[in-house]
Amino acid sequence: MATYNKRGHKAPTEKIKNANNEFEEVLNVNEKDSATASTVNALDEYANKTENWFEKNQKIVTAVIGGVIFLTGAYLFYDRYIVLPKEEDAAKESITAQENFAKALDAQDKKTKDSLFNLSLNGSEGKFGFLKIADKYSGTDAANLANYSAGMAYLNLGENQKAIKHLENFSANDEILLPLSKGAIGDAFAQLNQNDRALEYYEKAAKAADNGTSTPRFLYKAGQMAFVLGKKDLAHKYFSEIKDKYDTSAEGRNIDGLIEMTRP
Repeated sequence: MATYNKRGHKAPTEKIKNANNEFEEVLNVNEKDSATASTVNALDEYANKTENWFEKNQKIVTAVIGGVIFLTGAYLFYDRYIVLPKEEDAAKESITAQENFAKALDAQDKKTKDSLFNLSLNGSEGKFGFLKIADKYSGTDAANLANYSAGMAYLNLGENQKAIKHLENFSANDEILLPLSKGAIGDAFAQLNQNDRALEYYEKAAKAADNGTSTPRFLYKAGQMAFVLGKKDLAHKYFSEIKDKYDTSAEGRNIDGLIEMTRP
C-alpha cells in the first residue's frame, strides 16, 4: 500500500501498517541470509516509492492531456465550422489549470503544492479551474479530463470523498488514464479505511489494461489489500499472477517471498 507522508499525500492507515508488520513477524528470519526477508524489505521499499511512481505517471498524463488540449485547439482553429465553439472554449480554459497542476507536481514543499493544487481546482489569472470547467463545459473532452485532474488534485490534498466523486465522473478507454483513475479511487477508499471498496477498485485498475507498468502495480496493491482484509488465498492469487505474467516488473522481481507467505 502506498505511503502518503510526503509531497501532499497522507500517511497509510494503522491497519495497513500493522499488516506490513505482520509480514515481518510471520517470516521471523535473519535478513542477511534469507531471500524472503529481502522480499519484505522490498515491500516496504515499493511502498516508499509509490509517491515517485505516482508523480512519474502523473507527469506523463499531464503531458498527454497538454497534447490533447493543444491538438484540440489547433483542430478547432482550422475547423471551427465543424466542431462546436463550446469545445474550443473549454480547451482554452483548461490550459492555465493544467499548468498549475503540473507545477504542483514539481513543487518541493507541501504548502506550495497545496496552493497550486487549489489554484488548479478553483482557477487563477482570470481562467477557470477544473471545477468550473467540468461544470460549465459538461459533455466536452476538456470537461471529462477536468474531472480526472480534479480528482487527482483532491487526492493529493487529502480530500478523498471529493476525489472519488470526480474520478467516478471521469470516463476513458485507454491504457493510461483508465487504470490510473481506478487505482486512485482505490487509494482514496483506502485512506477512508473502506478497505473492501479499495480492493474492489485495485482489482478494476489491474483489469483495466494489460501492460507491464500499471497492471503489476495494481495487482500488487490488490494483493496487499487482500492480505489486510484476511483474504490470504486472494492475496496469493494476485502475487502469483505478478510472478507468472510480469516477473520482469519492479513488483515481480521480489515477489517469491510473498507468494510463499500467502500460500494456502
